[in-house]
Amino acid sequence: MVLVSLLSKPRIVRQASLACQGSVAHGHGKWTQFHRAFASSGLCKYPDTEAREWASRREGQPPSPQTKDKPSSPPANWDEHPDLSISTFSELPSTNFGINQHMVINDEFKEALRQILWQFRAPIRYAFAYGSGVFPQTASPPTLSSSKLHPKPSAAISNVQGGQGKMIDFIFAVSYTQHWHSLNLQQHPDHYSALRYAGSYAVSRIQDTWGSGVYFNPFVTVNGTLIKYGVVNLDTLCRDLSEWDTLYLAGRLHKPVKILRDDARVRLANQVNLLSAVRTALLLLPSTFTEQELYSTIAGISYLGDVRMSFPTENQNKVANIVTNQLANFRRLYAPLIENLPNISFKDPRTSQPDWIQDPRTNASMAQDMDPVKRGNMVRRLPKAFRGKLYFAYQSKFQIPQLEFKKMLEAANDEDPVRVKRKQGGEFERRVAGDESESLKKEVRKVIKKTIRWPSVSQTLKGIVTGGAINTWRYVSEKFAKYREGTKRTETGERAQKENGK
Repeated sequence: MVLVSLLSKPRIVRQASLACQGSVAHGHGKWTQFHRAFASSGLCKYPDTEAREWASRREGQPPSPQTKDKPSSPPANWDEHPDLSISTFSELPSTNFGINQHMVINDEFKEALRQILWQFRAPIRYAFAYGSGVFPQTASPPTLSSSKLHPKPSAAISNVQGGQGKMIDFIFAVSYTQHWHSLNLQQHPDHYSALRYAGSYAVSRIQDTWGSGVYFNPFVTVNGTLIKYGVVNLDTLCRDLSEWDTLYLAGRLHKPVKILRDDARVRLANQVNLLSAVRTALLLLPSTFTEQELYSTIAGISYLGDVRMSFPTENQNKVANIVTNQLANFRRLYAPLIENLPNISFKDPRTSQPDWIQDPRTNASMAQDMDPVKRGNMVRRLPKAFRGKLYFAYQSKFQIPQLEFKKMLEAANDEDPVRVKRKQGGEFERRVAGDESESLKKEVRKVIKKTIRWPSVSQTLKGIVTGGAINTWRYVSEKFAKYREGTKRTETGERAQKENGK
């Protein structure tokens, strides 16, 4: 039966399925059991996005030499010098590289989301849907949103949202910003605020030079569904994912999203982003912790400097709600990456059970190696822009003379035109990693806030211009209502705990 089902699939899909099985059959060391559990959960399968359609169109053609000779698992140090100039999936480090980024959702719901994309004639290179409209953040149905929020939603959207309408958020990555807005202004002028009268050049300039490089059109109806979509240049997205210059979109992709249209370069950059999130979280965590603490630390990175968290417009339990209700998806996203890290492991016998991947009751215990050399290497491999800010923070703390610090930065330069350098931590990185736990945590958190704060403020201000005053007021009102609902639920839970404790 397995052979028949595999032979009935397109060639590229068969290769991915066999590669996935191979990772289980030939798993190594402590992770062999984990691979078996991951495969048996049904999560280990080729992503059902445009990649499958692309594979179907290639049916009957021999596999390219690059694909044919690719290993099923990436090299151990693939992230040291990733080639972010790639343009095809065959140039990725392995055949099933980045498969962890693709979340499995209801097929009809996925198709309804993809149909929304097809309503845009302007070319979209990469797209994902995210937020509570796609992935529930509470176990119970929302009470705020009216079922009439969506004018005429598809049955699939109504079923997934439980009849409670929630706006669906999208990000579209495009090759040429002005060209895209020029086409979209012709097709959907009603999606834009009064800024549309200034033309595509003004729209694209505001997008690219103000805030985080994203232009949002909120509260627009497409296919009878209320959506918000943000447009970003593909280069801007890849730079934030690989270097963390703003963490605006990189932070969104730290959490499960549904990729609807994939791109090889973005997939590679996002894998770097996810690995960076794990390393940063490890610097903020003690030697032992739980799986939920790891994912909560990762999910909380993008909220540390978010100006919205300073006002009563966000549910203060948002991170906990996201992780608790999406634990299986966080496992799918991060467990394959943890596999390749030498300084973190599961320390829980429950992970040997075949069904633990999908079990929300399992909160596996974990441990990290606090060896200063390994942690120094981890610091050295942090994203370029983020690492630079952390270095400057510790130059001040350690009172390193400017000339000595400059030489150290030159030695740590990733872009040496003469030779390729391995990203190995030196004495300075080991001093940073060996700093007292609370002090290191404080400095890392300060750098995260510094990275996020201004882009968050400027993006929020830009939203008033790009969304219009009415939509901005509507957005803030709904956020405030969510905050009150979250506060009410917290107070109710606390009262229930006190009553049960009596």
